[in-house]
Amino acid sequence: MTDLMLYQPINVPKPIGPDIWIVDGPIVNMSAAFGMHAPFPTRMTVVKLAQGGLWCHSPIAPDEALFRALDAIGPVQHLVSPNKLHYTHIAAWKHRYPNAVAWASPGVRERARNQRIHVAFDADLEDATPLAWRAEMDQLRFRGSKVMEEFVFFHQASRTLVLTDLIENFEAGKLPRMLRWVGRFGGVLDPDGKTPLDWRSTFRKSIAREGFASILAWHPQQIILAHGRCYLADGEHELKRAFRWLT
Repeated sequence: MTDLMLYQPINVPKPIGPDIWIVDGPIVNMSAAFGMHAPFPTRMTVVKLAQGGLWCHSPIAPDEALFRALDAIGPVQHLVSPNKLHYTHIAAWKHRYPNAVAWASPGVRERARNQRIHVAFDADLEDATPLAWRAEMDQLRFRGSKVMEEFVFFHQASRTLVLTDLIENFEAGKLPRMLRWVGRFGGVLDPDGKTPLDWRSTFRKSIAREGFASILAWHPQQIILAHGRCYLADGEHELKRAFRWLT
């Protein structure tokens, strides 16, 4: 069943706009309630910056073929952990690209230490967009949750919003029956994907509304997600639908 969950082909850059690609990855097993584990499809986003270097968001488990494919596009320069759940494979990328900058999200160092996963981060994502990609991408620290914050990004040339877990959008036909029930209960089934219920319930809505307003002001045309089907059209409409829980 996990093969059905994959977005084939995996570990292959797929262009979705000028100088931006998604790379669908293998399944990971995430911790769930009652000591269980749930399979998640994975996805990274790659942007080629004006100076030629590659910006890699939420790096997936790599293989040699993926490394070669990206080397043909440009040198990997930035490895971005957008939230504290997305960092596990950065160590493998740093081993291959030791000069790349590994960017830490809030709380990710503590999370990695508690999980006994060694990742050498070089810099921290902050409110100010780093100079390295400021001219081409906007970023925002989405605040308001007591348990986790997420950095979101907007690629200006392609009008693409890059999210991680703020919207999950699992296709029911790709899920085992039990996970379909869980996904429906959590409000993350396609086409009505949104922030998972357990995380949603931890937000102060007044703060989250400010972040949402800033994202909406970018007027995205498409939305890339780390888990499930992306929204490659009507981005603003999908944002308003997915975040209606803030009203």
